[in-house]
Amino acid sequence: MEIHQVNGKQGLQWILSGFYLFRKAPLAWVFVCFTLMLIAMVMSLLPLIGKFIFTLISPVFLAGIMMGCKDMEQGKSLEITHLFVAFKTNSAPLITIGGIYLIGQILIIGLVMLIGGSQMTDMMLYGKRVDESELMGVMSSFLTSSLIALTLSIPLIMASWFSPLLVVFHNVPPIVAMQRSFFACLKNFIPFQVYGITLIILTILCLMPYGIGLVILIPTLFASIYVSYKDIFLAEPLRFRNSEPEPDYQKANWSNTAEDPSQHENEAKREIITAANKPKDTGELVQCAQCHLHIPRNEAIEDKEQFFCSEEHHQQYRAKKDSTRPR
Repeated sequence: MEIHQVNGKQGLQWILSGFYLFRKAPLAWVFVCFTLMLIAMVMSLLPLIGKFIFTLISPVFLAGIMMGCKDMEQGKSLEITHLFVAFKTNSAPLITIGGIYLIGQILIIGLVMLIGGSQMTDMMLYGKRVDESELMGVMSSFLTSSLIALTLSIPLIMASWFSPLLVVFHNVPPIVAMQRSFFACLKNFIPFQVYGITLIILTILCLMPYGIGLVILIPTLFASIYVSYKDIFLAEPLRFRNSEPEPDYQKANWSNTAEDPSQHENEAKREIITAANKPKDTGELVQCAQCHLHIPRNEAIEDKEQFFCSEEHHQQYRAKKDSTRPR
């Protein structure tokens, strides 16, 4: 399984494609995300142990949502049951990923408390007041420990970003999945920079009107994870497959009257011509082989299973191929 390096602007495209996936079934996405937040809130009522348990099983929930995204591509619907479907298939390796992430977080918090000292710990945990002469030292320790925590948390998040998807879709062992996830994020550092900055801006905008925008942003974030996985590991965009209706056998003609064979032949020819002239599904997105931009398939230029957004990019791609061809 190859890790592809994509253009920096793909970081923005992941969010746009994630919103497109959310728009296909907005109510289902809202119900799924609301159920997940409700589970997290209920578990947080348990002192300390509840947060630990949720961190352990959170990769299982994420894997279930990603399986729901894949089902949406195949023409199926997203359901609340997708949250729990990974418990039946890959629960052990996914919980292992959650355990490694939990241990890493505990070590980082312990290091922060060790660097910050007892005064900062007492102030953060118990609300203990400090003198003005000690406040500058506490704030300096707090800033240093925060920077160290951020520096150590980023690699941990990178290792956990794609690992549930690699486990559930490719049966990759947990440790190997976390290694590949880390190197995939590292190889695509610039797209993830664009992706992260865009999410920060959107989060600020969504929090302004009483946080109402998070109803759209949170599902879009989950869907963008699936889009980025397809772009980096599979090198393909979203491709929706419309489910075909079942044939209605009740409308079949069971009459025994003799019919002209040439009539059946003419009807068969008309069906073939109609199928050939039928327009392609405009809901499918394809990726330009030159600039990697996602465009509707009916607007793209197709050449030997390659798609291009314009004739100019088509010619540039052919020229690049001809220049690299051995003579």
